[in-house]
Amino acid sequence: MNQLKKRIVLLGTTWPFRPGGIATFNERLARALIAEGYEVVIYTFSLQYPGFLFPGTGQYSNQPAPIDLIIRIRVNSMNPFNWISVGKELRRLSPDILIIRFWIPWMAPALGTIARIVRKNRHTRVISLADNIFPHEKRPGDKLLINFFVRSIDGFVTLSYKVLDDLKKLRPSVPVLYTPHPLYDNFGKALSRGEALQNLGLDPNFRYLLFFGFIREYKGLDWLLTAFADPGMRKFPVKLLVAGEYYTSSNHYDQMITDYHLADHVILHTKFIDDSMVPSWFGVADLVVQPYKSATQSGVTQIAYHFEKPILVTDVGGLGEIVPHGKVGYSVSPNPAAITEALLDFLENNRTAEFTANIKVEKKRFSWEKMVETIEMLDDRILKNRLI
Repeated sequence: MNQLKKRIVLLGTTWPFRPGGIATFNERLARALIAEGYEVVIYTFSLQYPGFLFPGTGQYSNQPAPIDLIIRIRVNSMNPFNWISVGKELRRLSPDILIIRFWIPWMAPALGTIARIVRKNRHTRVISLADNIFPHEKRPGDKLLINFFVRSIDGFVTLSYKVLDDLKKLRPSVPVLYTPHPLYDNFGKALSRGEALQNLGLDPNFRYLLFFGFIREYKGLDWLLTAFADPGMRKFPVKLLVAGEYYTSSNHYDQMITDYHLADHVILHTKFIDDSMVPSWFGVADLVVQPYKSATQSGVTQIAYHFEKPILVTDVGGLGEIVPHGKVGYSVSPNPAAITEALLDFLENNRTAEFTANIKVEKKRFSWEKMVETIEMLDDRILKNRLI
């Protein structure tokens, strides 16, 4: 590491918001940077979403603040005066690198304004870690907001080639580097199947397919229910676990379960899953299923890798990059028939041992050290561009 690069501010969701994909990632990234010798301060939100825009039941954590991280609760996503104030505060602080997490156009005015103000100190390099550029659920005005944000950043790190391509089309001159989503290794060791079954009160005589995470329309739970309703599935002692909070209406899915006569075959736990229970849900899973209709990348995949669980994804966005078909699981066409075919192959041919052995090897490429190295490489490019 270049010894001149010591101070980093990470601007993104962390505690006091409840742990989810982005908050968990940001806190884990901060720890990875600290492990490499950086001084890291996190700036998080005082208000992330107004209540009427938040689709879940609650935004805030019921856990104490992490004692190993410096977290400053500063950013109000709705208050332009706050954006200016935070921007000036960070401009004066003058970190070597400001890393801004971007995932939704709603945040573009706040984050883009802060970035523009900070860059005026002519020292801080502003890097965005971009989950998405174009959102899965599109709204009027998205392109205008996205362009405002993209033009405020010195360089981008993406977690999928799809997002890298989107950025190259929007702003060809900006440096962009790709690195895969690292493992979510913060959930601790895997539990034995028996312990996990006991924790969840599940019958050990069944095999379990797991749909995990917030339920949104683009995540394709309806496709999975259609696939799971195939008569061929009833030959096997298998149940579908749906574990995660609804971020959309449940009516459509409830009706499908009724229409397909799946009430005895689907177990719904549609509440927020606390971090302490994640090992149990993955501990009982024979196969983790992500039937997404659109995607860039997904943290659920990286939890599955951590717990060494076979994975089924639809080949949309960057998911196919992460799950080699027929090696660690399945990457299939985005439709219910293809999902059914893969599920039946897994159950009929008992692929668990084969896929698990390959996962143990494949997971080694998803390291947090690689993420830090990519940020360092991007920062070097930005510095060289400034000298030209």
